[in-house]
Amino acid sequence: MIELEGVPELIDPVMVAAFEGWNDAGDAASTAVAHLDREWKGEVFAALDAEDYYDFQVNRPTVWLDGGVRKITWPTTRLSVVRVGGDKPRDLVLVRGIEPSMRWRSFCNELLGFAHELGVEMVVVLGALLGDTPHTRPVPVSGVTSDPDLARTMDLEETRYEGPTGIVGILQEACTHAGVPAVSLWAAVPHYVSQPPNPKATMALLNRLEDLIGMRIPLGELPEDARAWQLGVDQLAAEDSEVAEYVQTLEEARDTAELPEASGEAIAREFERYLRRRDVAPGGHATESGDASYLRDTSSGRTRPPKPPKPEVGPPQGATGESAQDRPSDDDTGPGPEDSSGSPESSED
Repeated sequence: MIELEGVPELIDPVMVAAFEGWNDAGDAASTAVAHLDREWKGEVFAALDAEDYYDFQVNRPTVWLDGGVRKITWPTTRLSVVRVGGDKPRDLVLVRGIEPSMRWRSFCNELLGFAHELGVEMVVVLGALLGDTPHTRPVPVSGVTSDPDLARTMDLEETRYEGPTGIVGILQEACTHAGVPAVSLWAAVPHYVSQPPNPKATMALLNRLEDLIGMRIPLGELPEDARAWQLGVDQLAAEDSEVAEYVQTLEEARDTAELPEASGEAIAREFERYLRRRDVAPGGHATESGDASYLRDTSSGRTRPPKPPKPEVGPPQGATGESAQDRPSDDDTGPGPEDSSGSPESSED
């Protein structure tokens, strides 16, 4: 029995989780949860026992000095609570840690025990994968669930992915078997610029989460960080024409794939989402300034695409350093792949 002393009764709580490692390309997902924790001043109320789930030769503890006293920080997963006020208050239970090395079923059962005791209504797991997507376009974010009813009511994809999976996929399936509504949100990170951080992907995940749970998420410095990130990628790529041509190929493929969606209904739907997110008042006056338009591909009018940094020698590296041969690909074995038609299908999602 899990006892939660000092945790107040929560209002319509949603659990939001992210894990460093295989499911976290560019650290985009774990940074998103860290952003929520920082912006809303989360209070840690529990930490899982590191001895139960981590191989310390893989995830080593760190030693640090506190006023001359040596202390050790062990790799683990922590849970915190954030209380969000407003007209429609809703609390979040944030789960942030490292993908466990062992006992995944026990790990998920322990998290679900906390979810049950806190009355969590839905679990949202964030992830990021390496994909063939250009850095000059809005970050693709797919929302996937194993629950057919949830897929229908929340306009999500029902996953049909088969292949290797990570803790994101295992936790989503554990939620499904426990009868807890669960959704996975996946951001696609360009494989040729996979080094963390990736504030543009983090911002895209938060925008999609905002739509999903119906809460306004303060973005803080993320819009400026995302703009600086893209400018930096452009500048570093200035001398490499071959990479620029490759990115242009990705752009053309992306634009062609999205042509069927360029309907009046799709455009109107996107504009309505933009108004809801930025709280634009009737008459078109925004109630709060923001740079959300940055993710709407303001660079699409360019005659030549911005140039990304020169890819590393050899195959692209994944979030944990595995090569393209070792890591899942984006269409058949990855943590959040797409099928041949371009729709997201993932057990992680």
